[in-house]
Amino acid sequence: MTDSRLGLLSLQVRPGNPDFLDLPWQQPMREWSGRCERLVELQRGLSRHDVVFVAYGSAVYAIKELPEGLAEHEYDMLLKLEERRMPSVFAAGHARMRHAGGEVRAALVTRFLDASLPYRTLFQNPGLARYRERLLDAMAGLLVRLHLAGFYWGDCSLSNTLFRRDAGELQAYLVDAETTEHHDTLGNGARRQDLLILEENITGDLADLEIFAELPGSLSAYETGPHIRERYEALWAEVNREEVFGPGERWRIQDRIRKLNALGFSVGEIELESTGDGDRLRMRTIVTDRDYHRHQFHNLTGLVAEEKQAERMLNEVLELKATLAQRDNRSVPLSVAAFHWQRDRWEPAMKALAPLLGPQVEATELYCQVLEHKWFLSERAQRDVGMETAMKDYVEKFRPAAGA
Repeated sequence: MTDSRLGLLSLQVRPGNPDFLDLPWQQPMREWSGRCERLVELQRGLSRHDVVFVAYGSAVYAIKELPEGLAEHEYDMLLKLEERRMPSVFAAGHARMRHAGGEVRAALVTRFLDASLPYRTLFQNPGLARYRERLLDAMAGLLVRLHLAGFYWGDCSLSNTLFRRDAGELQAYLVDAETTEHHDTLGNGARRQDLLILEENITGDLADLEIFAELPGSLSAYETGPHIRERYEALWAEVNREEVFGPGERWRIQDRIRKLNALGFSVGEIELESTGDGDRLRMRTIVTDRDYHRHQFHNLTGLVAEEKQAERMLNEVLELKATLAQRDNRSVPLSVAAFHWQRDRWEPAMKALAPLLGPQVEATELYCQVLEHKWFLSERAQRDVGMETAMKDYVEKFRPAAGA
């Protein structure tokens, strides 16, 4: 799609997104203020490129101006990340445009990640204090996942990451893929380089933030990067660990799968080979992604949730399965328990929590917060207060004030 009248030389947009033709492409993005009614202000990390946010209905898009050629590369990398189900922003399109002076520039268009938080918001909002230390595991998990899939990031930083709350934890999403490369397998040298970049960038991000906000005592601008690296190394070693077992220890195959599933990883293949030492075998597992519970929960209920949210709600389904089996004195399929959970717990909860739902409130995260609130009330009362009581109390405490 081209329109020289608008300064556009080319514009490629994926189906289901606006055409973006009403934007002032003929102007550099730093001059869009006052020229574009769609501009919105959002908190963001540091960027070496001009970035603007535009709203189309309830959807917000980030548009980043880049030198010619870089936007196409980043767009292609984001498509590869999406294809391999990596946590990253959604690539909506890219453009080439000629500015008034004749310079040709490019732009990448991505869909802003709903209900996400940049790291600055995590540290500057007092209500989010509980999540600050969670970013260590979130960053380590994201980098392990990328490396397992053959992606070299090249610019891992807090500024290039967005976070979503996930049942009291955080899920990290890659935002900037400008320097990203994809390989069939990623060598140790590339992994080490990514970790060095991570440490340097995290230090810079937090040192800059310290000027405006106080870091919690457990986080240091100069120690947080190395701590993330330590967590990465431990997780990488666990995921890639090989085991040797004998003829009578075949149970260890399923045990290994269960341990990886507990970490959230799906297992695609298991490699078995002789060690050359009698009947002993060497086992190596090949993990595919870190969405095991998320996939299982979606298959059972059709609901989309983050990994920890799905794990917590699956635990509810399993508890209900046991209750139904005891009541009926027979085995109950997990799919039947999921149906009862959805009908008797999820749907009533969504009706009761309707006053708190909105564009920036994820239903699954809200439900998990109520589960935590129920635990808190039950601890205080020294008995199970029940979900209905917990929901009523939660809504009363957190219902938005009239006119707010």
